[in-house]
Amino acid sequence: MRRLFLALALVVGALVPATSAAATTPAPPPPAAAAPNSLGIRLLDAPTSAAEDPRARAYIVDHLAPGTVIHRRVEVSNTTAAVAPVALYPAAAEIRDGVFTLDAGRPANELSSWTTVDPASLSLAPGARATVVLTISVPADASPGERYAVLWAEQATPAPPGGGVTLVNRVGIRSYLSVGPGGPPPSSFTVDPLTAARAPDGHPMVTAQVHNTGGRALDMSGTLSLSGGPGALSAGPFPTQLGVTLAPGQSTAVTISLDQQLPDGPWNANLTLKSGLLEQNSQARIQFPADPGAAAPVAPQKTIADHLGLLIGALALLAALVIAAVVVIVRRRRARHQAAQHVA
Repeated sequence: MRRLFLALALVVGALVPATSAAATTPAPPPPAAAAPNSLGIRLLDAPTSAAEDPRARAYIVDHLAPGTVIHRRVEVSNTTAAVAPVALYPAAAEIRDGVFTLDAGRPANELSSWTTVDPASLSLAPGARATVVLTISVPADASPGERYAVLWAEQATPAPPGGGVTLVNRVGIRSYLSVGPGGPPPSSFTVDPLTAARAPDGHPMVTAQVHNTGGRALDMSGTLSLSGGPGALSAGPFPTQLGVTLAPGQSTAVTISLDQQLPDGPWNANLTLKSGLLEQNSQARIQFPADPGAAAPVAPQKTIADHLGLLIGALALLAALVIAAVVVIVRRRRARHQAAQHVA
């Protein structure tokens, strides 16, 4: 039995990578690259548990229990040549049709009503920076779920005397807040078959339907690479369209526009999609139609990583079943031995 347990431990230990529960305090992100003659804004803090997640370093991404209060430092910068009066305020946001939507004005929702910023106004000299503190106070009776908002830094230029247009310049930081007991809901997504197509102007493109099957919002990005084309040609990587955001349960098409000079194929397409630290790779053999329109969708092929994951899961299940069987056998033998001793 000792040999059996040792063998199982070696097999499982070799197949399942080690993980570490240690957390480190994230370093501040690099300085904001604010455009000339504008306002800039950047987040200075991130949750320790998300130190390596690029989304949590750019946006306020957190999971809080009801009754929790958090503080985040935010830096605002002025790259204009004049003094900039800046107003800071939270406003409602939502995810609609694959887009993180920010309405005009100061609409409110639950998350924006839980959010305050101190100070609420600044006067920044040319080239100056200032740090403000954003506070989110989740009520003790808050219901579970994910909410969205944005922290705006706004500079309004009054209309000239005699009438005119008031110019408003504002920059913001998104907030993705999950509320509920315990740890955060898992993040996951699936990718439907890849479809090769040609736009009306003749440009080739590839689309894939992405479904958010987890409990957190996703900001999708990725690339498409082509290989094994006519004459052993390769092309890419080509970036996916920008600004695709999915709330839990939502789905949308991710599109990659390609070079018009690409031959029809066939090609080996390798699509990599990710959101933060979550990443998925899809591979398929595709061919672009000669005329505008779409070819038949092609189901992604299973990769070595997919097969390895299934193998690891099967071996782990087998190991658990064997260990359970050994435990039952040991207990029965002990019970028989104790009964024999009692009879003697």
